[in-house]
Amino acid sequence: MLNQLENMAQEDKSMNGTEKVVKHLEMTQTVINRLGRNSFLSKSWSMTILIAAMVLIAKENLQNQYFVLSLFLPIAGFWILDGYFLWQERLFRYVYDDIRQQTDTDFKMDLGNHKGKLKSSWISAIFSVTLIIFYLIEALFVGAIAYFF
Repeated sequence: MLNQLENMAQEDKSMNGTEKVVKHLEMTQTVINRLGRNSFLSKSWSMTILIAAMVLIAKENLQNQYFVLSLFLPIAGFWILDGYFLWQERLFRYVYDDIRQQTDTDFKMDLGNHKGKLKSSWISAIFSVTLIIFYLIEALFVGAIAYFF
């Protein structure tokens, strides 16, 4: 670990300002990509759990409305988690834009400067159009299953 830090310090001294900015942009873009992937995975896990529960309901002939209605819990949980990933992704996009305008960088990724900006709250991310459409369709599907069974 200490060797890695020493190597990074040496590498930092050998890079000029533009190279540092490019490296910092690459690091920030990696974080943004990871958050986007996590958002995709939360949607796919939500669909997987919902479909598995529906198969279980059909196969086991579980016509208990409480069981079907309990499927709203994972939908809500994944919706909130997905909103968190979207919120963080938006904040890191603001950081990316800040870094892009710099000529030299200190490799900080401070999100606190951007939390007051438009569309940079967790609530606005949870209620974004894309998440509302996706999770509302899932919720309507569960509601229809509960109503018709």
